[in-house]
Amino acid sequence: MAAKLKKGDRVVVLAGKDKGKTGEITQVLPKDNKAVVDGVNIVLRHTRQTQTSQGGRVPKNMPIDLSNLALMDANGKPTRVGFRMEGDKKVRFAKTTGDVI
Repeated sequence: MAAKLKKGDRVVVLAGKDKGKTGEITQVLPKDNKAVVDGVNIVLRHTRQTQTSQGGRVPKNMPIDLSNLALMDANGKPTRVGFRMEGDKKVRFAKTTGDVI
């Protein structure tokens, strides 16, 4: 089945501690049904110092469930994603505006 959310999409968080935040998807994990969004669901990882990197508390983006994300339309509001055929190509479109993504 085609993915409704892909890498590079601008999304809004619908639920959780980061509700209302926006960001860009940097990685999609289809097996886990999760995505990594830039600036969302940040945790502090305590790392040991090595020869190449400084140790300490390093912020890291963790995956968030796809059900808690919604695509941002041209107006900056969350929208659902639909599929339709345009000619012989299957395209994604925003349900609120009808625009092709």
